[in-house]
Formats: sequence, C-alpha cells, structure tokens
Amino acid sequence: MAFTFLTAEWRQLIFANYAIDRRVLEPLVPPGTELDEFNGVCYGSLVGFQFQKVRMLGAIAVPFHTEFEEFNLRFYVRCKTDTGWKRGVVFVKEIVPKFAITLVANTLYGEPYETRPMRHTWRTDGDMQLIQYDWKVGTDWNHIRVRADKTGHALVPDSEEAFITEHYWGYTKRSGNKTSEYEVVHPQWSIFPIRDYDIRCDVLKLYGPDFAPFFDQPPSSVFLADGSAVAIRSGAVIRGGSGVAGVLLNGDGRK
Repeated sequence: MAFTFLTAEWRQLIFANYAIDRRVLEPLVPPGTELDEFNGVCYGSLVGFQFQKVRMLGAIAVPFHTEFEEFNLRFYVRCKTDTGWKRGVVFVKEIVPKFAITLVANTLYGEPYETRPMRHTWRTDGDMQLIQYDWKVGTDWNHIRVRADKTGHALVPDSEEAFITEHYWGYTKRSGNKTSEYEVVHPQWSIFPIRDYDIRCDVLKLYGPDFAPFFDQPPSSVFLADGSAVAIRSGAVIRGGSGVAGVLLNGDGRK
C-alpha cells in the first residue's frame, strides 16, 4: 500500500526550458519508461525553488532541515500501465545546501543529489517581483533569476507550461533493470508572466559536455509558478521491458 514519506511546500518555482537532443537523454531514461515529448520536442528544465515546512512521514520535522533551496536539471518521461500513461520526471542532478538531505536521498532513494552552498532572494517592487536562486560551482556563484508580474493566471490547458508542470510522477533508475517510482501530489499552479530573466549556469562542470551545447542557446521558455503544498507518495518498483512496464510492485513490495 502506498504511503506518504514526505510533505512540504514548494514555492516560487522558476522553470527555464531547453530543447535537448533525445540521443543525449536516452541513456538516462529509467527502464520501463520512455521519453515524453511536447510538439515533437524533448525538453530539459533548469528549476530553482524553495522547500518550506518539510516533514518526514507527514509529521516529523528534522531540526534545521525544514526550509532550504533546490536547483535541479530534469527531463520528462512517461510510463505505460494497464490503465494508460503516467507522465513523470527524471532528475539529472538535484543541488541542495544540506548534506543530510543529500545523504538520505542518495543512500535510501538513489536520487542524484549534490550538496553546494546556496542562497536565494525574494523581493517585491510595486507590481513586480524578483525571484533569484544562487548556487556555488567551485569559487563562482551561479544563478537563475526572473523579474515577473505579481499577478498570475491559471494554467492554460495543453500549453508548454502545462506540459512542464503536470508530470506528477518521478522515476529513478536503480540497480539492474529496475526503476523506482513515486508520486508527487499537488494542485495546478498559477503562472506569472516574466518581464526579464538571467541565467548563469556552468552546465559543462555540472552536467558534462554532452549537455553543454543545448544550454548555449536561449531557453525556449522561462516562467515562474507560485507552487503549493506537496505530498510525495511511494509508488511501484518497475522492471524494464518492451510494451507495458513490467509492473510490478506496490510501495510495500506486494503485487
């Protein structure tokens, strides 16, 4: 039976979205899933946001680890089941400033977390808001920053923003031909129009030479989402293969 292993709030999410050659992403696709496309394009997203009110198992607050920044690179996959497609994300790397978060995520869940110094700035000025996340690469500070309207709008169905934000499953490649799955439960987020943005990310050092050329070009889109409370729930263990994902086990290990 599925259970909730983490609750939190994700706030002020910046998404910068880039078209990436599927040949670069395919070696990272977890068994039992396949690349998901929007209008024939495979996207990778640089995402900066703030974790708040983090609770383990829905109730346990770990001192000094209830609020922190995250910056990640993710791409989009889907998993075929007996009842249809599940649309999800795969993380190339997730950067946080707390070593304990990295240790737990890497050891228990196989997630590609990395610890680096981080900071953030949230500021409002009239009808505009400035949101910025910074992380350190070597001796240099990288950042992702937007200036956006303070008034947002509802998510537009079938839009690029909807494709990017409405992947409610996460997939992680584990040992052998096995993939772990988890569900991310949250309502639709409001979108805030961007006035301008600035991104400084050392893609070569963080993600390697295969990714670097795709981030030398401007992103296809950048947007800000307000975020919400989220719940992370256990999912299946998937064994790769052709056709419907060889399903598989529930979160408690039962078929």
